[in-house]
Amino acid sequence: MAKLVKAKKEKSIEETLWDSANKLRGTVESSEYKHVVLGLIFLKFASDKFEERRKELIEEGKEKFIEMKEFYNMKNIFFLPEESRWSFIIQNSKQNDIALKIDTALHTVEKNNPALKGALPDNYFSRLNMDVSKLAALLDTINNIDTIKDKQQDIVGRVYEYFLSKFALAEGKGKGEFYTPKSIVNLIAEMIEPYKGVIYDPACGSGGMFVQSIKFIENHHGNKKEISIYGQEYTATTYKLAKMNLAIRGIAANLGDVPADTFGRDQHPDLKADYIMANPPFNQKDWRASDELIDDPRWRGYDVPPTSNANYAWILNMVSKLSENGVAGFILANGALSGGGDEYKIRRKLIEDDLVESIVILPRSMFYTTDISVTLWILNKNKKERTVTLPDETRNYRNRENEILFLDLREKGIPFEKKYTQFSPENIIEITQAYHNWQTDLNKYNNVAEFSYSATLDEVIAKDFSLVPSKYIEFINRDENIDFDDKMKSLQIEFSELLQAEAQSKNDLLTVFKELGYGIEL
Repeated sequence: MAKLVKAKKEKSIEETLWDSANKLRGTVESSEYKHVVLGLIFLKFASDKFEERRKELIEEGKEKFIEMKEFYNMKNIFFLPEESRWSFIIQNSKQNDIALKIDTALHTVEKNNPALKGALPDNYFSRLNMDVSKLAALLDTINNIDTIKDKQQDIVGRVYEYFLSKFALAEGKGKGEFYTPKSIVNLIAEMIEPYKGVIYDPACGSGGMFVQSIKFIENHHGNKKEISIYGQEYTATTYKLAKMNLAIRGIAANLGDVPADTFGRDQHPDLKADYIMANPPFNQKDWRASDELIDDPRWRGYDVPPTSNANYAWILNMVSKLSENGVAGFILANGALSGGGDEYKIRRKLIEDDLVESIVILPRSMFYTTDISVTLWILNKNKKERTVTLPDETRNYRNRENEILFLDLREKGIPFEKKYTQFSPENIIEITQAYHNWQTDLNKYNNVAEFSYSATLDEVIAKDFSLVPSKYIEFINRDENIDFDDKMKSLQIEFSELLQAEAQSKNDLLTVFKELGYGIEL
């Protein structure tokens, strides 16, 4: 009888690299080694592009120009001196000073290419004192990747995206703020449709909003040359990640001269953006001293945001940057939807000024840094003309009289990495179709219980300017729709992981006492 053998799934390039990178764990913190790995992948990609152009120049009979940076820069390719080329790194990969050679290579690349100023890891490799054999193994793995073989597959872009998400997962709660899950960014892009103009992100992290904006344009056959990108990032290492992430994709962006606090040092004070996409820090406290920024022009026309929470400071920063027809899509903690004091006054004026277009509650566990449900806000200075077809006539409603579309997506999404949720492509189509139909053609839109509701200004006033969707959307026996078997399985997995973590902590503690020469019983 023939024996059935289950075929072993071949690992993707991303998975193989991740496995190799994980060998560095134990000697290098994950918050550090992401810069190690992504810096090396960047260097390999830049070298492959350089060698491809070098070969092209030789074939064109221009061999005397192969060491002139101008002949590379004209094709948007970074010029690499000999000591910064991947071939040189591989030749010396088993040497004890390989870490220093890598640091020198990255420094030389940055020095020779002004567009990379402040982008590459600075003395990471020498400082981290990594095991030479493990570093050499990682170099060998990266060496096997032809980063430019399949331009349609965007191999390096895929690897970057994969690694950024995996690092965010690995770092967990309280860390990983540099990454916004891809499906959330896709949803924002499909809702606000950044076809052409100026895009801005005041807390840009590793640049994911910009990457997905460009992908949106490409997927809809637009021209990415008609987009200008501006951003700002406070954390120095994340600022470098963003610059690398954009550089490998050939995306030009102005992220400010240095990493800096958006409130204390706004590097784009006069910017007017057609599209804003952002995921600023949630419930940021002590973002300004009590007597600072009181007269900041970004609050003009509104009350000054409270010092205890920056949520409304982020909102007003973005409102001040919107062009005459600008639209913004950004994520905030749910607490910003209600509450009193100065936040109430600001929220009320935003609604009265007809800026709030849609409030979207996202499912729990979408973010790697928190399991709370959060909100997507859409602010729009250019609400589209709406068509309503009646039996004997067609009427156009240009301004929609302060109507707000509330969406509840807590029952949407699919499982991801056991305990997380992400939107499927079908989810995104369903959500954006409902939104765009509501925007432009009421014949195609209907309120749906437990999903959507279009509220008038009078209804919002009656709710004292609360933007909590559950105050408007109809809910019918939601508890009856819960799959308790799935819930119990999810809780079982989480409990098992907690027990494993506890056991590991006990073992680590025993090891420490043993090394100190003491015995201990737990």
